[in-house]
Amino acid sequence: MIELKYILKFKSLSLIPPISPYLGRLIKGFICMIVYVSCWPVIAILAGNLIPAIGSGNLSEVKEIIIKTLFVFLIQKTAQYGQDVFIAKPSIEISEVIRSNLFKKIQRIEISNIEKLSAGDITYRLTEDADRVSEVIYKTIQDTLPSSLQLFAVITYMFYLDWSLTVSTFVLAPIIIISINKFGEKVLNAAEKSQESTSDLASLVGESINGIETIRAYAAESWFQKKFNNKLRENKKAKYRTLKLLALQHPIVGFIEAFGILAILGIGAFRINIGLLNSQQFSSFFAAILMLIDPISHISTNFNELKQAQASLKRLQKINNEPIEQDKSNAFEFESINGNIEFKNINFAYKNNILVLRDINLKIKKGEVIAFVGASGAGKSTMMSLILKFLKPLSGEIYIDERNIEEINSKNIRSKIAIVQQQPFLFSGSIGEAIRMGREYSDIDIIKSAKIANAHEFIKGLPKRYDTLLSERNLNLSGGQIQRIAIARAILGNPSILLLDEATSALDAESENAVQKGLTQAMKKRTVIIIAHRLSTTQGAHKIVVFDKGEIIDIGSHYELINKKGIYKDLCEKQLIDR
Repeated sequence: MIELKYILKFKSLSLIPPISPYLGRLIKGFICMIVYVSCWPVIAILAGNLIPAIGSGNLSEVKEIIIKTLFVFLIQKTAQYGQDVFIAKPSIEISEVIRSNLFKKIQRIEISNIEKLSAGDITYRLTEDADRVSEVIYKTIQDTLPSSLQLFAVITYMFYLDWSLTVSTFVLAPIIIISINKFGEKVLNAAEKSQESTSDLASLVGESINGIETIRAYAAESWFQKKFNNKLRENKKAKYRTLKLLALQHPIVGFIEAFGILAILGIGAFRINIGLLNSQQFSSFFAAILMLIDPISHISTNFNELKQAQASLKRLQKINNEPIEQDKSNAFEFESINGNIEFKNINFAYKNNILVLRDINLKIKKGEVIAFVGASGAGKSTMMSLILKFLKPLSGEIYIDERNIEEINSKNIRSKIAIVQQQPFLFSGSIGEAIRMGREYSDIDIIKSAKIANAHEFIKGLPKRYDTLLSERNLNLSGGQIQRIAIARAILGNPSILLLDEATSALDAESENAVQKGLTQAMKKRTVIIIAHRLSTTQGAHKIVVFDKGEIIDIGSHYELINKKGIYKDLCEKQLIDR
């Protein structure tokens, strides 16, 4: 199987697909390429005939040669068009596959690893870096390859005319190649720094947009502008260094080429003088030399772009090397679950090896409402991430309906569990699409879940109802409305387990009341785990689990815990809850 990554020396990038599916069109393009390249020696011969004819003043011969040359040019340019058209579509499709495969990989990277990467940086890699690699793929097939074949065809013809003069001509070739290689390495290093700088700039822009309200709230526009300008200057310097290297290469290589041409003219004149070459042959030879300049220039430029693409390639490969979520080959899949959850001797640590959870043992029965409370960093959100298989315990087991979740297919178990977060993310599109979230449910199902979530009434009052488009960052909806749509999205499909991660803590009293009504309806006949800082929302829970520094230090109902000394009672007193 032919693989483009080996042609381009991109052996390490598994994202580049085999070119076998595109072979038919590429072969047609290659045939056109051969015709295009083959025309160059013919043009050189005609040019060699034309110059003496002009010198002799034979107008009829000049006219005949010009007509033949135009005809050859017509064939050549038609072939060039066919070459470019046949090659363009496979190149674009290969680019599409690269970007699609990379995006697919991002979707499967372990959550703990993807959270380390900046959104702006990932966006830059998926757009600019992927574009740079795909452009080089296109240019390699469409430009570098025919330029190389043109060199081969023209040089072969030159050897045919005068092999000793051809050898003399290429004495300077190693100097040119060494110069190109030397600049290529410098360009690669400069391009890597330039792309990293641009990526940092993109990350900072993303950060400023996401935090625009915070920046303005603290009147910190000048501080952030200064921070942005510093990054901008760093980016300018990095880009300028790359462009300066490219600018320096052209005159140096151009001077070597000019010196070579003048030397060849001198040697040619000498060989004509001693009778080893006639003027017509030398005219053809010199025309052939001129035909070498353009492909050498193209190959030189494309070589530099290849070096820049290799810098982009390394950045893409870093994403491609990230570990992905993997289930066992024979992973179990539930048709439905009851909602029993059990944690057995769970210990968990992030990569700094500091335990976040210590010896957690907890049983949650079907239909129970359980509240996790405790200070920030106590381990509450980590518990939810473990249930969703976003994280894996350092030791211990988690069971759902008496099955170890390590034996359960991740997508399957997540389809039975729903989560409502403190600040839910609604994707662009209509409200109906935001609730459906790509799943196969009817409009009737969507309306039913919206009614349960206490969202149907306000949606019904919107100009386009469920077809109302969400603006960027959902600014055309209130926080309470967004939260109720998120609840509708969560309960669509009737999940058995519902996770509420501080779902009302960021709302005002009126919005909280509307959302709480939706949550109360959504919680019916489900196993529910609530993370809450507002302890007023936990009083109806069957059990409250108190966390402190990664350990469960108390379990009981609200009334059991408030009537004895402990962290829970202290928290209630701070929030003015006395019963």
